[in-house]
Amino acid sequence: MQNKFEQVQQILESQGYISEKSTAMSIFLSMELGKPLLIEGPAGVGKTEIAKVMAKALDTQLIRLQCYEGLDATHALYEWNYQRQLLYLKLEEQENKSIEEKEKVIFSDNFLLKRPLLKAITQEKSPVLLIDEIDRADEEFESFLLEVLAEWQITIPELGTIKASHIPYVIVTSNRVRELSEALRRRCLYLWIDYPSFDKELAIVKSKVPQIDTQLGTQICVFMQEVRKQKLEKVPGIAETLDWAMALSSLHIDHLEKSIVEETLGVILKDWQDIRQTQLSLSELFEKMGVISKIDV
Repeated sequence: MQNKFEQVQQILESQGYISEKSTAMSIFLSMELGKPLLIEGPAGVGKTEIAKVMAKALDTQLIRLQCYEGLDATHALYEWNYQRQLLYLKLEEQENKSIEEKEKVIFSDNFLLKRPLLKAITQEKSPVLLIDEIDRADEEFESFLLEVLAEWQITIPELGTIKASHIPYVIVTSNRVRELSEALRRRCLYLWIDYPSFDKELAIVKSKVPQIDTQLGTQICVFMQEVRKQKLEKVPGIAETLDWAMALSSLHIDHLEKSIVEETLGVILKDWQDIRQTQLSLSELFEKMGVISKIDV
């Protein structure tokens, strides 16, 4: 088991995903036991990235089901291409075919629009199925999803039952917009990903933005650590840190200055009240950072 676990760690590292051992262990156990992995945590901390990294590492397809309020089984499973069916029937009006013959054609795979769940169970190689932000869907859809995860088969009245020959690797993410059912939690393994520590955040920045100046990268990560301690409406995640690092690096900046921070706060903060609050507390933030002597205030 240790060798396989180490392989998972190496795979994550090879794809540039910086993680703790607990993350690698959760992914390994999910794959080994064939159980979905439910990942919760604040927005922008790398939950979705795990599915992307897994798909690349396994050299398989990533199939994403983006959840939203009002999502139903039709949009998750399949739909018939009604326009194409009508066009076919129009073209076949003059043909001497029975209704049964026409129905057999229009309700065939050629007219079937596969949505993420059906697409995931009809692959020749186990894909990575990302069920993203399940907490945004309603409880009825969550119950339906449990049935699919339990049986891995889908019944289409016109075609019959389609059963998966290769079970997908499943990653389910949640930002905790609402509480998920105990039934779903029991069905999955669980992983919580929090905002990164300073060391982890700096390692991620160096990995994803290798051209960044060392001093700038360090100051950015220290600043982000301090910003997250404020009472903000939308706390910035690692995604915002990377955006900021790439933006400042592209401007050929090698250290933080107050004017630059003020002008680029919109990269890391997405609420005007958060920006205003941070602007008013910049001097205090710089002092807490412990690099006040290196910053032009």
